[in-house]
Formats: sequence, C-alpha cells, structure tokens
Amino acid sequence: MSVAAAPASASLRRKRSEIKALLLRGLASSHQLKQVHASLLRHGLDQDPSLLGPVLRRAFEFPDAAAAATAGYPRLLFRQARRPGVYLWNVMIRGLVSSDRFGEAVGFYRSMRRDGLLPDYFTLPFVLKACARLSDFELGRRTHALVVKMGLDCDVYVQTGLLCFYTKCGYVEDAYKVFDDIPDKNVVSWTAMITGYIEFERFGEAVDMFRRMLEMGLRPDCVTLVKVVSACSRVGDVRSGEWIHRYVTSSGMEKNVFVATSLLDMYAKCGNMEKARYVFDTMPEKDVVPWSIMVQGYASHGLPREALNIFSQMQRENLRPDCYVMVGLLNACAQLGALEFGCSASNLIDRNEFLDNPILGTALIDMFAKCGNMARAWGFFREMREKDGVAWNAAMTGLAMNGHVKPAFGLFGQVEKLGVRPDGNMIMGLLCACTHAGLVNEGQQYFKSMAKVFSLPPTIEHYGCMVDLLGRAGHLEEAHNLIKDMPMEPNSIVWGTLLGGCRLHRDTKLAEHVLKKLIELEPWNSGNYVLLSNIYSASHRWDDAADIRSRMNNQGIQKVPGCSWIEVDGIVHEFLVGDESHPMSKEIYAKLEELANELKAAGYVPTTEFVLFDIEEEEKEHILSWHSEKLAVAFGLISTGPNVVIRVVKNLRVCGDCHQALKLISKITRREIIVRDNNRFHCFIDGFCSCRDYW
Repeated sequence: MSVAAAPASASLRRKRSEIKALLLRGLASSHQLKQVHASLLRHGLDQDPSLLGPVLRRAFEFPDAAAAATAGYPRLLFRQARRPGVYLWNVMIRGLVSSDRFGEAVGFYRSMRRDGLLPDYFTLPFVLKACARLSDFELGRRTHALVVKMGLDCDVYVQTGLLCFYTKCGYVEDAYKVFDDIPDKNVVSWTAMITGYIEFERFGEAVDMFRRMLEMGLRPDCVTLVKVVSACSRVGDVRSGEWIHRYVTSSGMEKNVFVATSLLDMYAKCGNMEKARYVFDTMPEKDVVPWSIMVQGYASHGLPREALNIFSQMQRENLRPDCYVMVGLLNACAQLGALEFGCSASNLIDRNEFLDNPILGTALIDMFAKCGNMARAWGFFREMREKDGVAWNAAMTGLAMNGHVKPAFGLFGQVEKLGVRPDGNMIMGLLCACTHAGLVNEGQQYFKSMAKVFSLPPTIEHYGCMVDLLGRAGHLEEAHNLIKDMPMEPNSIVWGTLLGGCRLHRDTKLAEHVLKKLIELEPWNSGNYVLLSNIYSASHRWDDAADIRSRMNNQGIQKVPGCSWIEVDGIVHEFLVGDESHPMSKEIYAKLEELANELKAAGYVPTTEFVLFDIEEEEKEHILSWHSEKLAVAFGLISTGPNVVIRVVKNLRVCGDCHQALKLISKITRREIIVRDNNRFHCFIDGFCSCRDYW
C-alpha cells in the first residue's frame, strides 16, 4: 500500500463511522437524508450495503420522500445498487409493505426471485403479509411451499406470517394447522390465532385459545388482552370477561389505558353498567373514548339520566365531545324528552358536522322527533347534505309517531323516486304509521309488498306490527290467525300486541288465552300477572284474581311502577305515581287539587273502569288523580311560562282516565301538552288529542 493511500483509507473509515453514527442517532428530515446520500456518493460509499440499507430504510420514514414509491426516492436509492443482495431487497420489500404498497412489494419480490435470489426468514413474513392484504391466495400458497422446501417451517416468525396469511384469506382451519406445527409458540403466535378466530366470529374458540395460552405459562401482552376482551364483548360473555378482568388485575395490567378501555367497553356492551362505572372510575387517564363508551352504554341500556350526568361531568373536565358521545347523548335526551338539554349539547359541535355526517344528523332528527318537535326534525332533515337510508327512516318514523301519517307516506314515495332501496326498517315505519291511524288496508298492502315488490322477507317485528294494526282495529280473530300462520315462533312482543287489542275491545276470553301464553314466555313479567288478575276481576271471577295476586306475592314478583319525566330549564325531573319526594311536592299537589275542582266543574268524572284494565300502567289503582303523568304536568304548569309547551315522557301506556283528563286540562289552562308514552305521542291542544282517541 502506498503512503498516500493509507490516509485516504483512514479518511473513508472515519467518514463511514460518522455516517453510521448519524444514521443511528436518527435524521430529522428528508433534506438531511438526501445530504447523507450525497455524502455516500461523494466518498464512493454508495455501494456499501451497511450504509445504503439504513439510508433506504430511512427513506420510507419521511412521507415527502416516499410519497410515490413507484418513481420516488426509495426506488431511486435501490436502483443505484449495482448488485443488491438479499438484505437490500428485504429493506425495499419491508418498506413497501409498511407503506401499504402491497402490490409493489409483491412486484419487487417477483423481481428478486427472477434475479435468482432466495428469500430468507426476514423476507417471507412481509411477502405473506402483502399476499394476505391483496387476497393473493395462490402466491401465498406457493410461498408456503417454498418455506417448507427451504426448511424455514420451524421459524416462529415465518410460521406466524403463514398463520396470519391463512386467517386473513378465510382459511382458519389451515391457519390452526400451521399454528399447531409451531414448536415454540410465542405471544405473537397465540395472538395471531386468537385474532383469526375473532375475525371469523368464532369468539368462543378465541377465548378458549386464550385459556390455553395461560395454561402454557405465557404472559399475554396488552394487544392479546384487548383482542380477547373484544371477543367476550362481541358474544356477550360477561362471565369470561370478568375472569379476564381478574387476571388483568392480578397481573398488574389494569392501569394500561388500552386494556382498561377494552374492559370498560365489554361491560358496557354486556349491559353491566355498574362494573363499567367501576372500571371507568379507576382509570388513571381518560381521553374522549372512555367517556363516549359510558354515555352510549347508559343510553343504550335504559339509563338516560345517568348518560346526561356523565356527559355533564365530562363537560366539567373540559373535554370536547366527539361524534360518538353526541350520538349517545342525543339518544338519552330522546328517551327522556330532554329537548332543551339536547339542543344545548348539540351546539358544542359545528352544525356542518351534523349536516354532513348521516349518523350525527339522524341522531338529531330522532331526538327532535321523540321530543315532540317534529317541525325542527323535518327542517333539519331537509337541510342535511348527506342522507342515507337510516336518515330517511328516522324522518318517516318521526312523522308517523307524531301523527303525521300522510306526510310519512309521501316521504316514502320520495324514497322510491330517488332510487333509495327501502329496507325492513322503512317498511316498519310505514306499518307503525298505519297502526297509529288505523289504516288497515294500507298496512296490509305495505306488508304484502315487502316480499312481492321489495324482496324483503318479513321479520317477527313486521308480524308484530301487523298484529298490532289488526288488533287495534278490532280484527282480533284475523290478528290471532296471523300469529298462528307466522313462519317463526311468536315472542312475547307479538302476543303483547294482540293483548293490547283485546284490552281495547274488551275481549276477555281471548285476552285470558294470550296472557297465559305470555306468562309461559315471561314468568318474571309482573305486568302479565296484573293484567290477567284484572281481566278476572272485570269478569267478576274474584277467586281467580286473588289466586293470581297470591302467586305474584309467593314468587316475589314486583310490578314495574309508572314513571314520567319532564324537563324544565335543562333539568330533568322524575315522578312516580303518588310521588312526594320532589322539593315542590306541596305546590304540585295543590295544583292538582285546583285542577280537580276545575275538571269537576267542566263535567269530568274519573273513569275507574280503566283501573281494572290498565293497572299495569300504574302502581296503585286507588289514586287515579296521582298518576305520574298528572304530577309531571302539574309541575310543568307551575314551573313554566304560559306560552311554553309542556313535554312529558312516560315509561308505560297512558291510561284512559289520564288521557281524558289531560284533554280537558289543555282546554282549561290553554296550554299545549305533549305526552310521549311507550307507544306514541299525544299532543293535547284545546281539549283534543292528536291520536284522536286511538292509541
């Protein structure tokens, strides 16, 4: 070696070391990356794989450098290598797969094979991932054969890649065979198999696989736990979920935000809101997702007041609600009739989000409609820029529920003209409209058109709606025959709708038969026993009535009390029958006494016959004047101005006596009173009701 060559060689070694150190420290931008590349070219180091490889890998980390890999910077770097080895091919394939350019990754793999190079255990997992994402089963199968041929079928990473490939392509049994052949399974392998079962809705097997994993002495990571908890929530397996929760606590992973959130979601979806609240309260950090789960969980499981409370707590934490929080909140407001609260909360999100997001927009329409403000619901529906079938159905159902039957039919006509394919929910909305208006012929036509015109097989809900329509119209025998001819077994809801018709038309013989069916299906439902007892009483079968009451007491069956809600100044007030717990209870009962005197002067006589048939709608039959909706209306009268609409929501059907009384109260007080019971809206104005006494 010449004397001059030695310093040059030393200089190159020094430069190589400097570049390696810089690459190890990391690069701040693509501009800095290109400076390093220029340095490689200037010093003749551009063919050194130990330097070119890291530069190529870094090129995929900067979006501006890798924006167009087909003719972009990473490909340029790779092409400069005169004889790229397997290492550089691996870097390129891995970079393309990590950038979701799966087709190009497969193209590079084919080029590598054409160049006579064999892949190694670094290449194959990324090629298999690309095959899975492209659903290229043929190439994946050939790759599997190559794995066996090269003797790489014992490598855990390659085998895990094969396992993921087969599950993604839908071959779960083949995936399990690969899994079973892995000699030393790690957490990633087990998680991949669990994920495969979950993706194909084999949730029980996913949970069983997790149990086996623990029995093998492996410690799952947070990814595994999140996956298996999601399997429990999907299948509603709260017992397994609780077992996993105990494991999480014992292993010290309960503070992991992802694991805690998955447990919270599992409990909420399984309806165990008490456990969900415990997990929520013990979470050390909470972003908007846990709050969203709680709001939606409370709203979807019949706890709307708790949903409003947790939302208010979220506001105190200065967290901005997202789309999912708002959907849950509006659902809760719809249940309570909390129009003012819902409107105030919806102002926290830009109006354009409601107009452009069909899910948000539909929730707002539903809230307005169920709070009795159909004018605002309709106005907003017309403004929406993006409408899907659910939005159209919400508008149709809202119109029907509020007694606007003809506009609901007209809206359905628009749906057909616009080419929106009607679904089962739309037909359900039309059938409900027919039920509220007593339009038997129209309802039968829509029901028949489901299969003949729209190729939609009627579900048990559609049959139930038809039974309700026929029963309310007095066609009890026809309704009963329809139940007998149903292609599926009738459930308690179907029998319950027939019972409504029996009650309305005083058919005690058929009602007795129906109630016995209901008691067989729902032995725990107090309302069925109470109704049967009252039907016996109405027929003067006192011994039979007493026997039913005795059975209820012996079995510890308690009746669900009637409950009504009214919102005043953004606060929801709750009333039970005979309730004296309200701070203004004295003033409320004084107002009721005042109204009673005015009603008596107007010729009102309490219709106690409704006590016999409607006892399941209230708790104590001897205090008709203290029914929960009357208490709520009285509170509304003394707490709001003369021009404010009184809006009340009740959890049960409004009894006949209250219906008659509220018509007169609206006339005496000159106030508009809107009551939503568990069936429909009643808009009382000047002595008349929007239901025309048909409910």
